[in-house]
Amino acid sequence: MRSFVIALTVLATTLAACADTHGTPAASSALSESAAAPHLETFTSDAAGFDTHSFWLDTGHEVVVFDAQFTPTTAQLLIAEITSKTRSPIRYVVLTHPNPDKFNGAPAFQALGARVVASDATARAIPGVHAYKKGYFVNVAKSFTESTYPAQATVDLTFTGDLELPLAGGAKILLHELAHPGVSSTQTVAFVPQANALVVGDLVHVKAHAWLEGGIVQGKPAPDLDAWKLALDELRTYRGATVYGGRGGTAPVEEAVTSQQAYLDKMRALVRAYVKDLGPKRSELNGPKAGLHHRAIATRAAEELPGYAFPYLVEYGAYGLIDQIAAE
Repeated sequence: MRSFVIALTVLATTLAACADTHGTPAASSALSESAAAPHLETFTSDAAGFDTHSFWLDTGHEVVVFDAQFTPTTAQLLIAEITSKTRSPIRYVVLTHPNPDKFNGAPAFQALGARVVASDATARAIPGVHAYKKGYFVNVAKSFTESTYPAQATVDLTFTGDLELPLAGGAKILLHELAHPGVSSTQTVAFVPQANALVVGDLVHVKAHAWLEGGIVQGKPAPDLDAWKLALDELRTYRGATVYGGRGGTAPVEEAVTSQQAYLDKMRALVRAYVKDLGPKRSELNGPKAGLHHRAIATRAAEELPGYAFPYLVEYGAYGLIDQIAAE
């Protein structure tokens, strides 16, 4: 994976006119002329970390990181980049959803004194997701051993619904738990009013393929593309914001939502067509030839969506959607 990063130095501006229907401020269309322009940077992991973005934001008093990376080793690379650019201490790490590329690196930040923040639903999901993923990477992929796979992450501060992080110097970060799940079983977004930035984790991939496994629920993948599309609709309340997704570039919120919903529809139709074409060979999707079919579906996705990065995410991550459709 690769990761994403944000830094920010601002004066606070009034946002009273920007309240939306669920209590989270809508995106402000302009900053005060006296406010310093926010500075956004990115850090991206390598493919071993699934090309995942993390973000960080420097308020001038403290740093807030969004998503902790797949391993503590990769998290250390992110920390090194942050400390090379600011002397502000890393105060918080926000987890946008319970996938291991978001929470496995958390202990590296806690060792520095940072507090890990997540919704209560994300915190409750982490143990089950950790056990499922550890079982895969240790026993199936064999890319880790029992002792080298990252320890289960812990959360220091949980919330339900909405939370404004307590920050110094007038900066604001507003966390909001969406009503619908997305790429996983639960989803938090982070709105930075001064930067008009909306951090959404893997809910959105701009011009990049998505991980279509689904949330891990009771030890099994449970993809729900319809709920994912509803979660994306919730982002429309952040009018004018720029979306920072889990992979790919950035995009205005309306463009990001429309494009991601179209992608989900496209992938569902593509998988359905492939499964239908298999006919009586559909049973191979649950046997030793499953990997060959997953690779073929990824190849078809690359052909039908030229310009989309990381088709390997379909090969390795779409099995939840493939199995779901095959069982219909």
